Amino acid sequence: MQAFHSLFSARPGLACLSARLNAQIITALHDYMPSENDLQPLLAWLAVMEKAHSNLARLQRDLCWGHLPRLFTAAVSCLLSPHPQVLAAATQTLKALLSECVAPHMAELGPVSASASGPASQVCRMFRAVEEGLTYRFHAAWASVLQVLQAFFEACGKQCHPFMRKCLQSLCDLRHSPHFPHTSELDRAVGAAVASMGPEVLLQAVSLEIDGTEETLDFPRSWLLPVIRDHVQGTRLSFFTSYFLPLAATLKSRAAELAQAGKSLEAKIYDTLQWQIWTMLPGFCTRPTDVAASFKGLARTLGTAISERADLRLTVCQALRTLISKGCVMDAERAEVGRFAKNFLPILFNVYSQPGDAAGGAAHRRSVLDTIRTYLTITEQQMVCGFLEKASEKLTGPESIEFTRLSVLDLIVAMAPYADEPSLGALYRTIQPSLQSKEHGVQKKVYRVLEEVCAAPRLPCQAFVRSHLEELKRDLLGSLQSAASPAKRPRLKCLFHVVKQLTAEHEDFVVALVPEVILCTKEVSVGARKNAFLLLVEMGEAFLRFGPTPQDAMQRFLLLVYAGLTGSVTMISCTVLALTRLLFQFKGLAVAEQLLQNVCLLLGSRTRDVVKAALGFLKVALLLVDARLLAKHVQTMVSRGGGAAALTTGSLPGVRGSCPQGHRGPILALRWMLPTPVPGTHARPGLQRGGPDEAPCPQQLPGVTVLRSAARCLGSERPGEPPLPGTHPAPASRSQLPGEGGSACLGGAEQCLRGGAHGQGEMVQG
Repeated sequence: MQAFHSLFSARPGLACLSARLNAQIITALHDYMPSENDLQPLLAWLAVMEKAHSNLARLQRDLCWGHLPRLFTAAVSCLLSPHPQVLAAATQTLKALLSECVAPHMAELGPVSASASGPASQVCRMFRAVEEGLTYRFHAAWASVLQVLQAFFEACGKQCHPFMRKCLQSLCDLRHSPHFPHTSELDRAVGAAVASMGPEVLLQAVSLEIDGTEETLDFPRSWLLPVIRDHVQGTRLSFFTSYFLPLAATLKSRAAELAQAGKSLEAKIYDTLQWQIWTMLPGFCTRPTDVAASFKGLARTLGTAISERADLRLTVCQALRTLISKGCVMDAERAEVGRFAKNFLPILFNVYSQPGDAAGGAAHRRSVLDTIRTYLTITEQQMVCGFLEKASEKLTGPESIEFTRLSVLDLIVAMAPYADEPSLGALYRTIQPSLQSKEHGVQKKVYRVLEEVCAAPRLPCQAFVRSHLEELKRDLLGSLQSAASPAKRPRLKCLFHVVKQLTAEHEDFVVALVPEVILCTKEVSVGARKNAFLLLVEMGEAFLRFGPTPQDAMQRFLLLVYAGLTGSVTMISCTVLALTRLLFQFKGLAVAEQLLQNVCLLLGSRTRDVVKAALGFLKVALLLVDARLLAKHVQTMVSRGGGAAALTTGSLPGVRGSCPQGHRGPILALRWMLPTPVPGTHARPGLQRGGPDEAPCPQQLPGVTVLRSAARCLGSERPGEPPLPGTHPAPASRSQLPGEGGSACLGGAEQCLRGGAHGQGEMVQG
């Protein structure tokens, strides 16, 4: 059996193994089928037969299909085995045969009926063999049978549903039987039938038995509603309009009648049923087959539901987004749905502009705004410009309250990327005064408008930025002092997109931005810090564009950044953060040596934040910079300033006094790189090399390797392990890489860079 398995798994060509010989081997193997109680031989036989049929299907499909019914019958009989391993193997074999031998060729057959002949008749025989597993003698293996039926529906349901309807009826009857233990497997099998055949075929075979006139509240088939909801796709949208919409309306009316009669429980049940019907709509809007012909019959009902039915608003908005993103593939479909933008967008605008309670809460407003953004993608530009003009008028109206202004600005943010250049110019003149607004929320959203326009890939937006570049530069620089903290994130992103389009004649503008960008690397907002680092890198890229050579351009840019090292403590630490990000981004431009020389000077500072930032820079440098270059600066890195002097003497109190607490362990490891203490100093008793208070000497490690190992130690405790002796873990909010996670603390800067280095080399603990 092992030889046969290897032969068929190798998938030999016709010259080595012909289709006829393959079929003869299959016939011979049937004569040697082990007993259901012989565990190991039967498992091997099933594995070989699966590979044999898969290889035969590759060589000659029709010949393979002629042998499949016999194997299906044999594999189904294996489900009667008392061994769970045999059940699992037989189930896997049947599923593999369906996916590898049957499913790839079903599209060639077309519709298959119970009276079909030729290869199609073999599919009927295979299905009858599996359907036999629903009889009571297989009740111990029903879970496996249902898995195989699910695979059969997925592979053949679209073409073979005419002879599968009886099986669907049997499944529904089986689920209704008392204490049926496999409801989840059965629901998945029926769900596979819904996905492949469509809900219309399912409900023709199995009625829903819900019409709003029931005398009892049993609803034995109500379980079909969530099954259809979770699996329906690629079907006719008109079926929802013709079958489910009238049923939902009937159930809603019935619920209202029962509520008026004081029967609140019965009313709640009917209301839940009609709501479950509506939740199917997003599935019907997923790749429907008749969008162009059917949407107009549904549009009015959807608009009414959005404006009048708060309980359905989330569902209907989700359905519209799904229809536009997944259902409108052809231009005709997009045009048909876009034709109703003049009806849907005003409704959505009105709902979004209502106060929170009237609009259904924050979740409803977010859903409505997302739907507006999605619908704008298929709306004609002229219509968008008209809506944008009306929104601008409402924004400047004297009667508008703050909530209205903020809501209108949200709508303008959504519409602006889809407007033409003249409309964008008029909008810019309208919102210019708000850049200096004292209302922080308004100022933030005005910057969001500019951010969306500057970032939009559409030609009108790009043309607007080019034609208004000088105005944008003047306004963005002029609002530097008045920019509120909440507006920093969109403001920095707007500057990022503006800088991307600058040429050499605009270098003065980039130079003027440097101080603000450096300070923003320690903003409270994570988004602002992230955008600050992105802008910093883009400014470096701009200088590279300005020329004349990459090295000269980067030197000019670094000189601007170095100026921050002469400022306040906050400015110095922010500058070191900026230099760290620039080292990471432009390490290939020979800037490392100059950066090391400048930052090492800060190791002697008596200010905690400065030393912490400088040590963080070194950690990043140790993981990035070439070892030969680092070797030239080893003595400088470990001996610079008072803290380094204390390090060389072995004085732990001296180290504590000049560096952050979280760096003590790796700092002790660095001591092993110095041959002798600095003359004139004394080591503290009890802290000798190799003593109990010090990390063991990392034998046979060169200096740079020790440095790198120490860098990896910083903040590298694994979850669940205690921190390094004498250290404290860095706060969670300070653990992101500058420019990537936007952290303001360089103490965790190496974490993003350590991804490929963690665990390499020795871990030196202090």
